[in-house]
Amino acid sequence: MAAAFALISMAPVLGAEGPIVLHDVTPETGITFRHTDGSSGQRYIVETVASGLATFDYDGDGLIDIYFLNGRPLRGAKPDPTARNALYRNLGGFRFVDVTEQAGVGEAGYGLGVCVGDYDLDGLPDLYVNNYGPNVLYHNQGDGTFAEVTSRAGVGRGPKVGAGACFLDMDADGDLDLYAANYVKFTYQNHVPRTIDGFPQYAGPKDYLPEPDNLFRNHGDGTFADVTDVSGIGSVAGTGMGMVAADYDNDGDTDLFVLNDVSRNFFFRNDGSGNFQEDGLRIGAAFNFHGHELGSMGVDCADYDNDGWLDFFQTSYQGELPVLFRNRGDGTLEDATVLARAGAGSFACVKWGVGFVDFDNDGDRDLFIACGHLQDNIELWDDSTAYACRPVLLRNTGDGKFVNVSDSGGDGLRVKVVGRGTAFDDLDNDGDIDVVILSSRRPPLVLRNDSNTGHHWLQVQLRGVRSNRDGVGAHVKVVAGDLVQIDEVHSGRGYQSHHGLRLHFGLGKRTRVDRLEIRWIGGGTDVFRDVAVDRLVTVVEGTGERAASP
Repeated sequence: MAAAFALISMAPVLGAEGPIVLHDVTPETGITFRHTDGSSGQRYIVETVASGLATFDYDGDGLIDIYFLNGRPLRGAKPDPTARNALYRNLGGFRFVDVTEQAGVGEAGYGLGVCVGDYDLDGLPDLYVNNYGPNVLYHNQGDGTFAEVTSRAGVGRGPKVGAGACFLDMDADGDLDLYAANYVKFTYQNHVPRTIDGFPQYAGPKDYLPEPDNLFRNHGDGTFADVTDVSGIGSVAGTGMGMVAADYDNDGDTDLFVLNDVSRNFFFRNDGSGNFQEDGLRIGAAFNFHGHELGSMGVDCADYDNDGWLDFFQTSYQGELPVLFRNRGDGTLEDATVLARAGAGSFACVKWGVGFVDFDNDGDRDLFIACGHLQDNIELWDDSTAYACRPVLLRNTGDGKFVNVSDSGGDGLRVKVVGRGTAFDDLDNDGDIDVVILSSRRPPLVLRNDSNTGHHWLQVQLRGVRSNRDGVGAHVKVVAGDLVQIDEVHSGRGYQSHHGLRLHFGLGKRTRVDRLEIRWIGGGTDVFRDVAVDRLVTVVEGTGERAASP
């Protein structure tokens, strides 16, 4: 373990830049946000799990904006008027301006998780913030402002400790329902102080009782009903962290993978009508290969091996490998981490935000992991890790394996952060995916993708008609010669964050897309043929050739 610490604490031995290059452009963005966890020295457990962020186009100008969650002063902390969430409008050219005050989205509470979705089908993306304390729903007014409509919508969910959140169409009725994960039953009164070797430390999730998550069904009139118990979600209680909704078994409905911290993960299978059965143990998602529960943090999904099935990747605590759950296509997942070399470079660190992203547009999904400890004094009593760590970039070699290219991935991979939430989107509309990391108690890190491979790409934006407006839950297949890729639209993913409503497909040297196929939630498949590349296409439901999947 001492050797592992040396690898992350010593100056890295850097080689020439590789095919993936991420540059730190934070100083030139105009972003002045700084995260706070509201700490007062008491070491309340909620400080350790803050916060996520979201990237989305809130004003419809074609540029992806950034919404950062923040903590608030906790008991014993000094008042801090700067402790608020922040929305930054994208001006183009990697310049952003703070529009929080005008938009009215700053005072959302102690932010932990966030998701974006058009819940009322008015063509505008709305914001849901999962808090320590009551949650907040912001309705997009279409004029650059948001209205807080939590009470009217019925999604406040009480004074709990939040985690990841997502919008999904669980019953295929064309509107978005809402899932809000919860962490532990913490109050100031049941706070557990901890020390190790005389040093103060944060308590862990096993020091508190677990909390069932919440599920809200959309009535279609701007209000929701709490269906936690009748849906089956409330049948189990966990220590929720990151989560993602995905159709893992290709049966046309949306399932839920919820990570639990130092406890077994939950995988809720959907029967198609919004009733769920927790089946993580049988599916193979509850534990890692050794049957161990992990310090589970963030999760993303994509088809990393291009076999037509969505796979999952979860991050974990220090001294634990992350887990690459390969989809076997028979309703089960297998831990392929060691075989795929997907744990390289991250073992010594606590791992948080994560994304499957094709950074070099070669047609294979790479992996990006944000790292950083939760104990700010960890180096005083454990020399195997560090509080601030460099991110880890694993390049997909196209044969089902990954290689650690962090040292050749540009100066952005040399910046140490106390990573929490991550988001991945094309911030400058140049055809490659950029990175934003929320760093606990620090400014964020914004990385511009300057990979110069000459590879082609296609981005796909969905507009539902019968389905929900952004096509959340829809499967998209792109066929370009010998390359066949699938992806799915998600609302809420990674570590308590949101990104990627525009789907991105790298195509390598292929100059045409032979077939673009969209399978919408609720049935119906649109097919488009001979699609030009190197552009963003907006697909409206029902405008393509209506056909069954081949």
